[in-house]
Amino acid sequence: MTGYWTKTFDVGGVTRTAKVYISPETPIRSHYTVIAVPEGVETAAFLSTSSWHDVADEREEGVYVLEPGPDGWGSAEQEASYVAAAMSFFQNNAYFSIFGLHYLVGYDSGAPALEAWAVAHPLRVISQAYVGSRGLRASYLDSQAARVFDGQTDGTYTPVVFPDGFDLVRYDETVLPTWYIGSDERSIGASLEYWKRANDTAPGGTRDGTLGTVYRQRRDSNRWMTSHAGPISRVAVQDRTADWRSKQTTKRLLAFLTSYTRYENFFAYGNQLFERADFARLDIQVRTMMVEGFIREYLVHVPRSARRRWGRRAPVVFVWPGNSQTDKLFQDATQWWKVAEQEGFILVTICEQYSNNSVSVSHRDSVTFYRQLREVMLSQYPVDPTRLYSTGHSAGSSVTQNLAIAFPEYFAAVASTSFTAAPNSSGTVSMDGVQYPASGKVIPNYQIYGYGDLTSLAGGPWDDTQNGLDHWARYHLQVNKLQLSDVDTLGGRFSGWHDRFQTWAWHDRDTAIPVLKLTRNNYRSHNTMAEECPLLWDFLRHYSLEVDARGNVRRYYSRSGFQRPGDRKRLA
Repeated sequence: MTGYWTKTFDVGGVTRTAKVYISPETPIRSHYTVIAVPEGVETAAFLSTSSWHDVADEREEGVYVLEPGPDGWGSAEQEASYVAAAMSFFQNNAYFSIFGLHYLVGYDSGAPALEAWAVAHPLRVISQAYVGSRGLRASYLDSQAARVFDGQTDGTYTPVVFPDGFDLVRYDETVLPTWYIGSDERSIGASLEYWKRANDTAPGGTRDGTLGTVYRQRRDSNRWMTSHAGPISRVAVQDRTADWRSKQTTKRLLAFLTSYTRYENFFAYGNQLFERADFARLDIQVRTMMVEGFIREYLVHVPRSARRRWGRRAPVVFVWPGNSQTDKLFQDATQWWKVAEQEGFILVTICEQYSNNSVSVSHRDSVTFYRQLREVMLSQYPVDPTRLYSTGHSAGSSVTQNLAIAFPEYFAAVASTSFTAAPNSSGTVSMDGVQYPASGKVIPNYQIYGYGDLTSLAGGPWDDTQNGLDHWARYHLQVNKLQLSDVDTLGGRFSGWHDRFQTWAWHDRDTAIPVLKLTRNNYRSHNTMAEECPLLWDFLRHYSLEVDARGNVRRYYSRSGFQRPGDRKRLA
């Protein structure tokens, strides 16, 4: 549903309301800003005057508005039931879908109720700002601070078992960028100290003309939520008052909030805060094409570093998002754009199309889409046709892995996360309801999965449970004339934050070139992490392939990633 409408709630016998505004172009799984409006103003007038309505239209996003009761806003404790009911509907309904992590803005006496929800649900908030707030009571903050995140998932995935002596993350160790406007530091003292502690800030603040006093995350911070992006979080206090009617106020709020994005809304050890991609600054192109009668969207990002590093022959990474993930959402959540900027490859992110229910989409016509997309890239962009790579997550990994089995000549290598594929008993794989025979041909392949991932990926290749992980490994080892026992090290090699990555590799017997690689992320559930994308690229970048007029494939490996002339070796 798009448009402007009202939802009512019965809260202790009192009828309460919330408003939803969804712009006409808002896609599935868009970002939303949750707003607690000030008292004494009609919500439609508020959205118009403050320009939040225009913001939603311009950004193709949504706004969810919490409203005061008949007697105005109560205290945070008094409003807890209303906020819980409103947010429960917002996060789980069959009318519209959301990204799952939100921007929060609270005005005046409505701000504490929204902030209290953020304290109790910090993994679901990207960033927050409060205008004219007096903050929360220390007693409430103390009641939440020592709560910890364990290894339980949402019930769909495998629980994560932590090693002995592992320090669980507390609620007051969850990094969450925060800005108070029109608030005196003494009046918000308890809240300010809470968020400074949560964001692991330096004790002293610095002055900023817009934000006021800014407390920045310490450079040597060891918070889990910024293990990849680094100490990017801030807590700021602007003591000057701000008028909610001012479009300039809304513009400044938006600039602070949307400089951040976040991914993973229920498992703390995979939850990460990032810089949000600015499509205009990065010149990320939003393109469409017709595929089997449907308009399909995709993103193309050609970073300036591509031409500097490769001239007019840049490698290309095709990204297939997970189920119910749009191209724009996945661009932010995975931070593939940052890897492209740093490494100089062209990034192509596919948007899903098929609506498998009222608030979800999935992949469709993938073989046809890829074939058309490949021709566009080869004819319109400065690409190296010998270095086309595929990656994806979950349902997108399924696409990548099935293409690797049925059409290995399409890619120099593949590397994906949290879904494996293997031929069935008839020797075929299925894509879009069509059975394709397995090629039985070599293609370098890398898979990363989480300890708390899909049950079909539970455990590892050496346990007694036979599942999708074992079938995937068996097929690709057989193709490469290898055995499971040919692994480089049985215990795996550890790397990453808190040694989260446990990696096994298999090498071609004749050339010693790595051909199959598997990593278990011991501290995440199903959702991928941006820390994994550089690992995937570091595998992909070493391979190229050439296909002659007869369809014969020659594969090559370069230890330098084709940056050092003469180090290319023939693989197959």
